Amino acid sequence: MAINETPLAPGNVDDLLKRLTDCAGVSGDEARVRRLIEDIVTPLADEVSTDRIGNLIAVKRGTKPGAPRTLLCAHMDEVGLIISGINDNGLLSYDTVGGIDARAMVSKRVKLGASGLPGVIGAKAIHLQTDEEYARALRHEDLYIDIGAKDKAAAQKLVALGDYAAFDSEFMSFGDDKIRAKALDDRVGCLTLIRVLSGSYPGDVVCAFTVQEEIGLRGAQVIGQTIDVDLALTLEGTAANDLGDVPEHLTVCHLGKGMAISFMDRASLGHTGLIKALKEAATSHGIPWQVKRFVSGGNDAGAIQTARGAKPVAVLSVPCRYIHSHASVACRADIDAQARLTAALLSGLEEGFL
Repeated sequence: MAINETPLAPGNVDDLLKRLTDCAGVSGDEARVRRLIEDIVTPLADEVSTDRIGNLIAVKRGTKPGAPRTLLCAHMDEVGLIISGINDNGLLSYDTVGGIDARAMVSKRVKLGASGLPGVIGAKAIHLQTDEEYARALRHEDLYIDIGAKDKAAAQKLVALGDYAAFDSEFMSFGDDKIRAKALDDRVGCLTLIRVLSGSYPGDVVCAFTVQEEIGLRGAQVIGQTIDVDLALTLEGTAANDLGDVPEHLTVCHLGKGMAISFMDRASLGHTGLIKALKEAATSHGIPWQVKRFVSGGNDAGAIQTARGAKPVAVLSVPCRYIHSHASVACRADIDAQARLTAALLSGLEEGFL
């Protein structure tokens, strides 16, 4: 399912990924992303619904009775911030939602609340820092959000405790087939699910666009408990550590060498038969792939694997540099490989698979 083999032309795929990544959807505040995806997938799917936690579920019915029913899972949420304090000087304190490195925060732009109120992450000027402050990395408690308010009263007219803040960073194409955007983890997976829904397959395909993955796989826990399938694939963006003097086994994966098949992480173990089938499908269709080498982190597969009687799972990840930041970087060819391999596997599923 290369880009030019789907109803989405190359330019439309770039435009769609831009719309997905530019949209704000911090964990617990995914409504805007959900509305965007629902508008896109409703003409493509046979059934579309939203469950009580906020997962969006789109079903494409299969063409062959008895063929395996497959769950495809990608999370809509992204890491971000939540306002925890409004100070007398009008600056805002925050807590993180998901894992964010404080060292990557200073001077980054953010958008707050439903209105997209602009703000910037601030810290004490380098000229004013003590020797001890200068010698250590900044912590989140050293930072604040500046919305330009003159005092607490002015700030309270614009924001409230519990308002969310997302990175203000637009999609950009650059370099050798590269893209830069926030929230590539996991809007690349959401893109793959949308593209898969453009096709037809022997078995039913249930596409779950999940919520709150970044704070504990919460949406996937609900999906795993309520949806009965024969197997599941999680489509993710994962950390690429392929820069600098890094031992090969710690690089995790490389940009431009295909999407990464994960045999295990801290939350799940890939089903050996399913992983074998994915490798065989990639080889037979000429789809580039690599092994995710470093065991760390977790994703929705961890919640789905043991739910509702257990399910065979596997994870297909797009390598992303600078993940969980305002500007992640990925390679178009790797994103395309994720979609192509997912479609190739689904197209070959027959009764008795696994």
